[in-house]
Amino acid sequence: MGDLHEMWEQMGIVVKVVVFSLLFMSMYSFGLGIERSMVFSMAKKQSTILLRLISKLWQEGKIDESIKLASDKRFKNSHLAKVLVAGLNELQFQADNNAPYSEQVESAKRAIDRATIKGVQEFKRGMSTLATIGSTGPFVGLFGTVIGIINAFASMGETGSGGIGAVASGIAEALYATGFGILVAVIAVWVFNALLNRIEIFTGEMANASSTLLDHFIKLKNKGA
Repeated sequence: MGDLHEMWEQMGIVVKVVVFSLLFMSMYSFGLGIERSMVFSMAKKQSTILLRLISKLWQEGKIDESIKLASDKRFKNSHLAKVLVAGLNELQFQADNNAPYSEQVESAKRAIDRATIKGVQEFKRGMSTLATIGSTGPFVGLFGTVIGIINAFASMGETGSGGIGAVASGIAEALYATGFGILVAVIAVWVFNALLNRIEIFTGEMANASSTLLDHFIKLKNKGA
């Protein structure tokens, strides 16, 4: 602990700023990972309950009841509720305007596509920053290392001492910035990939749910024809 304190005291102001920047980047990565995981977990839980309750209403062709259920505050964080409400509302709107059934379905598909895109964008909040941290973290650390090495050689020139031993400690301290930068980047990449995998799963779930919804109403229409 004393060595770390001594090393910190010997660092130049630029290197300290780099270390603080890397620390902030690592905290952001952890924080975003935790926050997004909580959002995803809540969305998954609410969507599972919603699908169980709404399936019977789909099969009976009850659009109004389905809209009311999906719009319930209990499912405000559900990714499936958002796309289903968009599709059901469009179906109801087109039906109230006596549009041909094929047009009702196509309009509902477009509404669902828009809601899906919006939902994916919401899930990806913060992901671009996370990707930036993963790609630039090592370079930020390397910048600190380069500055540290320059300072070490400058110090050697000022004192007039020579040999690698005179600058070895300074170089070693500077290299910690690169190591820290690599660690921060690895964490960011791991979190990014984990979150991206969850988002892809949710995107597939939204597509499957909306497809199932439309299939139900198409089959009901065919039976009634």
